[in-house]
Amino acid sequence: MTSRIASLSEITDQYDVLLCDVWGVLHNGVTPFISSAAALAKARQAGLTVVLITNAPRLNDAVADQLDMIGVDREAYDRIVTSGDVTRKLIAHIGKPVYFLGPDRDLTLLEGLEITRVDAEGAEAVVCTGFFDDETETPEDYRDMLQGFAARDLPLICANPDIVVERGEKLIPCAGAIAALYNQLGGKTRIAGKPFQPIYHAALAEAQALRGEFAHDRVLAIGDGMPTDVKGAVDQGLDLLYVSAGIHGKEYMTGGQTDEIALEKFLGNHAVDPRWWIARLA
Repeated sequence: MTSRIASLSEITDQYDVLLCDVWGVLHNGVTPFISSAAALAKARQAGLTVVLITNAPRLNDAVADQLDMIGVDREAYDRIVTSGDVTRKLIAHIGKPVYFLGPDRDLTLLEGLEITRVDAEGAEAVVCTGFFDDETETPEDYRDMLQGFAARDLPLICANPDIVVERGEKLIPCAGAIAALYNQLGGKTRIAGKPFQPIYHAALAEAQALRGEFAHDRVLAIGDGMPTDVKGAVDQGLDLLYVSAGIHGKEYMTGGQTDEIALEKFLGNHAVDPRWWIARLA
């Protein structure tokens, strides 16, 4: 059974490296969770290495700047590894004209790559970072376009595997929702972010560069997303600290409090057994 903790400091002596999610753990896209950042900073003071591991489709420098703007102190982490970082390798490898599906703010993902950006009709591959307007659109708005891509057997590179993220009090759809529909339509997707292995390899390599060798069982993953953070940690054989007040909170929270029986049922329905859980990282 998953054990509840009230403070990260209760278990930090069991670990050397923390791989911590960002959206839903350190902030909700608008508001920083100050106690979460403080908990990570305290873990670093105790000698742990903290690598933030996020499905943001941008590069790590851009995410660091965003964290600065939101109010997450850089003392909370040592390095950042993003889905954008590892996805660039997929884009570079494909070597074909691509259609870019996503907001203009994500175009930095393509900078420096020998890739030709074309319209939908001329594309031989698709790079998807999200919706053109994630406040109003749903995957169904893209069904006709995706059916056309699938009929032409175009690979879709998904730079953000998240289905939804928090933005303030709302849940906002991400590129992962478009990729899921593309799969349903028979299209082929290529993904390097969570829960897939490349982003974990990259994050662990960053930790090793900072502190040298460490044992696999001395790594703790922290996150709130079932199909990304949780599945990724399970697939990589990592201990997991599940943050219950994240994107799945409506499944088992009442009046801002986690119903432990409902939480255990939720985890059981997903056939996962995180080693620890906490309402909010603190």
